[in-house]
Amino acid sequence: MALTRASTQSLRNQSKITLPLQYLRFYGRVSASSSSSQFSKEVVAENDAQDVQSEGISRPLSEILRELNRKIPDSFIKVRVEDGFSIKYVPWHIVNRIMNLHAPEWSGEVRGITYSADGKSVSVIYRVTLYGTDAEIYRESTGTAPLDDTGYGDPVQKAEAMAFRRACARLGLGLHLYHEDAV
Repeated sequence: MALTRASTQSLRNQSKITLPLQYLRFYGRVSASSSSSQFSKEVVAENDAQDVQSEGISRPLSEILRELNRKIPDSFIKVRVEDGFSIKYVPWHIVNRIMNLHAPEWSGEVRGITYSADGKSVSVIYRVTLYGTDAEIYRESTGTAPLDDTGYGDPVQKAEAMAFRRACARLGLGLHLYHEDAV
């Protein structure tokens, strides 16, 4: 079934995208001092948690990129130790929710999966595309995981999550995490 411009617009109008209120307060979309009438219009109760709907779906690409380049709240950043080094990262599901809030028309796809010749690792190429009212842009990145790592999911899943987060970083999301230690 081919989607027409009218049916696509109808789908856009039906979608609701939410993030926890904590995230939106940090970014200044909802302030704790907002009047209760304005606040109640913006807040959506879902499963006893307060969430706030995103802005309109169609925006210029420059606005989307400006939002993605904001610093991610520390409460969303996790730390893992790898080879004796502490690595800060944002879990893929949080990155996904942030993308849904700021770039509701984004898309992502696995472009390739490659196993190393020695059979010890797998690499995934992932592409993230942003669609603005005036343009679209994509970034690709790779993620690699050892095949013998048995913790938390399978190696392809880990490599895909890594590639997804890196592709989003190339669009500005969480990019500050890559430069914090250098400053």
